[in-house]
Amino acid sequence: MGEEEASKGEDTVEEIRRMSGYGGDVIAVGGFPTSDSESDSDLAAAEIMIIWAIQGPTSFAPNTLVSQSSLELRLDACGHSLSILQSPCSLNTPGVTGSVMWDSGVVLGKFLEHSVDSKDLSLEGKKIVELGSGCGLVGCIAALLGGDVVLTDLPDRLRLLKKNIDTNLQSGNTRGSAVVQELVWGDDPDPDLIEPLPDYVLGSDVIYSEEAVHHLIQTLVQLCGDQTTIFLSGELRNDAVLEYFLESALKDFAIGRVEQTQWHPDYRSRRVVLYVLEKKSKRCLADVSSLNQSC
Repeated sequence: MGEEEASKGEDTVEEIRRMSGYGGDVIAVGGFPTSDSESDSDLAAAEIMIIWAIQGPTSFAPNTLVSQSSLELRLDACGHSLSILQSPCSLNTPGVTGSVMWDSGVVLGKFLEHSVDSKDLSLEGKKIVELGSGCGLVGCIAALLGGDVVLTDLPDRLRLLKKNIDTNLQSGNTRGSAVVQELVWGDDPDPDLIEPLPDYVLGSDVIYSEEAVHHLIQTLVQLCGDQTTIFLSGELRNDAVLEYFLESALKDFAIGRVEQTQWHPDYRSRRVVLYVLEKKSKRCLADVSSLNQSC
């Protein structure tokens, strides 16, 4: 990205929004009915320009919060010392990244904890589905915060995931619950995942290829009702893939970006971005209600 484009990104006036499943402010990316009527592709391109200009991710070494060479990640969360097992050897298999932790997972998990502590979020008794759970850190934290969590991943990832859940969420030490279930993006989800539809859907490092994006969005649409809020965190590796995701997702969802000032103060990374999504039908109703109340 050239200096001229970076300057344009820094000069962009950002619109502050609220989204019903999260009490903090977000920066509007697009999909809000009262926003300027730019095309989805223009909104996605503008967001990429802003993110790369502000955070400059290519100049920073990845994985500052985790060590992928270690067999275990230890992290304090919700008054518990979590021990998350990893499989570093899996990184030798092309396309397999779900058996090690990434910074985006740590950021999302600690963001949830910080948001609950700050009263911007309540997960108590909420149905939560996590996509691409990998090693299970985010789902463990959500369960410790009181959520009834279904951690999902591909069939070959479930053994390590179940082991981490069993190790860290022993009976009696969690306010919520956690179960592990197979889910292949793009396939029809099992009825128990969508009956009822979840209150929250979580995902970290789930935007990694254009092919995966198509199936990811299909699954998000299947899982989300008007009451569902989505939190997605991701590593800033490939601007083209992220732009493709944003452009595709804006067809069905309103999207807001959570600024790092609202993340956990000890767990921030310029290599990571965090988005909140909700269905456009939900957002239309919320905006109409807000307009009526102001009249």
